[in-house]
Amino acid sequence: MLGGILIACALGSWLVAAQPPLCTVVTGLSRLPGVGEASGVAVSRRTPGIIWSHNDSGRPSLFAFDPSGNVKGRVELTGASITDWEDLAAGPCGGGSCLYVADIGDNNRARRQITIYRVAEPRTDDKATAPVAAWALAYPDGARDAEALFVTPTAQLFLVTKESAGTTALYRVPTPATRGVGRLQYIAHIRLARVTGAGASPDGNWVALRTNTEVLFYPTDDLVAGKGPQPRRFDLEPLKERQGEGVAFGPDGLVYLVGEGGGGSGTLATIKCTLR
Repeated sequence: MLGGILIACALGSWLVAAQPPLCTVVTGLSRLPGVGEASGVAVSRRTPGIIWSHNDSGRPSLFAFDPSGNVKGRVELTGASITDWEDLAAGPCGGGSCLYVADIGDNNRARRQITIYRVAEPRTDDKATAPVAAWALAYPDGARDAEALFVTPTAQLFLVTKESAGTTALYRVPTPATRGVGRLQYIAHIRLARVTGAGASPDGNWVALRTNTEVLFYPTDDLVAGKGPQPRRFDLEPLKERQGEGVAFGPDGLVYLVGEGGGGSGTLATIKCTLR
């Protein structure tokens, strides 16, 4: 009997040890010239091999990079301004690709409304975009600080606030109105503190939420239904990011991470994750 128990324990330990890691590091930190505070990141749906990022203040510009951090372009957003840009997402719109810029930061919780900009995704050699569409939005329960936006493949937009565990909240962005201020729809609270970025997988099955020190993967359907799913976690501390900020899915399980790097350059790192 004891022998059987020992064999079962040994087998269980072997099975745990045999599980492949959730993610592996593909490339460590690369510098992103010109983006001192890389708050958001999005993978181009228009141009393969291009990653977009931005600063959280200064000029309303998007910066294009390749996965090694080499600069491929800088594009001004026509008609946009910056209060506190915190995240960026690429998604479908009108049969093409759009970029969604989330001007949603509010450290003092004093903004009466926030803004999401939508614009047709430019080419990397464009100097300026077409005029942006600006959506004014307000929370149904008072001002909140937020740094995370994700867009599903069906063009549904969601915000995640940056708060303490248990008070972090998920909101759905309503269909934009042509005039007035739209009201965000509360979905659920999330047991996760200080979310700094979000991204949806290309197949729509997963949402990544990140903090300064870890990235968590949630089944999309359960998360947006407010069911409180248990996430799969990956520790980012070995990357030694100065201040981790944004996350975006690429092709073939790649996940891109950006953050503040200090010295006038943000950082970019790449991991590869197996999600089933």
